[in-house]
Amino acid sequence: MNRPGDRTPARAAATVLPATIVLIVLLAGASFALSGQEPPSGNGNGGRPSVFFDCRGWRCNANYFRTELPWVNWVRLREDADVHLIVTSQATGAGGREYQLDFIGAEFDDYEEQLRYRTLPTDTEREVLDGIAYTLGVGLLHFASVAGFEPPAEISPASRGGVDPGARVVAEGEVDDPWNFWVFRLGGRAELDGEETRRTTRVTGSFSASRVTPTWKMNFRSNVNFNRREIDLADDTAFVDQRTDWGFRHLVAYSLAQHWSVGVQGEVSRTTRFNQDFRAEFTPAVEYSFFPYEEATRRALTAFYKIGPAHRRYIERTVYDRDRETRWEQSLEIELSQRQPWGDASVRILASHFLHDTGLYNMSLRGDVDYRVTRGLNFSAEGNISWVNDQIYLSGEGVTDAEALLNLQQRGQNFNYGIEIGFSFQFGSIYNNVVNNRFGGGSGFRFF
Repeated sequence: MNRPGDRTPARAAATVLPATIVLIVLLAGASFALSGQEPPSGNGNGGRPSVFFDCRGWRCNANYFRTELPWVNWVRLREDADVHLIVTSQATGAGGREYQLDFIGAEFDDYEEQLRYRTLPTDTEREVLDGIAYTLGVGLLHFASVAGFEPPAEISPASRGGVDPGARVVAEGEVDDPWNFWVFRLGGRAELDGEETRRTTRVTGSFSASRVTPTWKMNFRSNVNFNRREIDLADDTAFVDQRTDWGFRHLVAYSLAQHWSVGVQGEVSRTTRFNQDFRAEFTPAVEYSFFPYEEATRRALTAFYKIGPAHRRYIERTVYDRDRETRWEQSLEIELSQRQPWGDASVRILASHFLHDTGLYNMSLRGDVDYRVTRGLNFSAEGNISWVNDQIYLSGEGVTDAEALLNLQQRGQNFNYGIEIGFSFQFGSIYNNVVNNRFGGGSGFRFF
């Protein structure tokens, strides 16, 4: 019970909230008074093109590009833009990335331009960002000239980067490459963390070799993982789990025609979580792309089919009373993805089953969409569901409580699912040219 003179949390909030609002209003008024400016109104683009930056994933550093290209207006909404800039990327054979920049005229319906910029695997982040910024500048300069805007005297990143977009990758027959387009990577990592009653040790190593040409795509990967976990229990005993997993996987694909590819996938591995002491798989595959492969970063519709045998040797005898077996399996995967001015969307359908018993199957459906409904209003949804009936590797001895709680051993299941829905609505100033990096590292108080 509260004494008459005490403040309850509700009363305290009722007292603090009006004072906070008053303080914010006073600070806002003072900032306008000190700057001697009125809040912006109208278009006010000053003869500069307005750009909507639509980029997700690698190197989408919007603040960097705003700073390097100050001669355009960077707007927050697509509806306020003169040009819609879509940036997508994909990995190159050498380990770098190819960035595709699509310039789509929002107010100029007949304008559409595309530029590409390719990075090297040894480029630093600054070199990558400078190269992308320069390519952005080239594309926006062309748009400004065509659309009647006043172009700048120069593009600032050119003096530092000096990189011609698209000029950093050569065809297979244009150079004498002593490595013949092979790329090798070797890596390792050790981790130790814990507290008084818990200790974890992890050691990982990996090696890969790849060769990518317009005709062939070859990837070979190997890894080894050691994990040890110790947890002190209340009865003065300790739970200890130690396991070592390893694997070698390969992919060899050949460009058979403009829309067809054939290849083979293989695997030799040990995976303790799935009760497999040894697994060997060899699977021929074929893929058909309904759109040209060159358009994959913007739109793709593919059908992927594979069939082949897999041999498994188990750590513990399975629920089907087997300690080893060789089974044939086939699968079909259909995937559709789109990256358009209205937003992004993708759908993937996967179905597989064992040939010796078609009742042992797996079906999954996964999809996501990010759709711009109207000015400032975005809707997003993501979901997946799988029907699982092919877990022939499950241990016949079952899963202990500790293994279940720590997710160390796969448990039997008939299905799994996930769903996420969200929206965002934005209003206010449509311009975001200003970059202010003050207090960049201070997160302040956090409330959970």
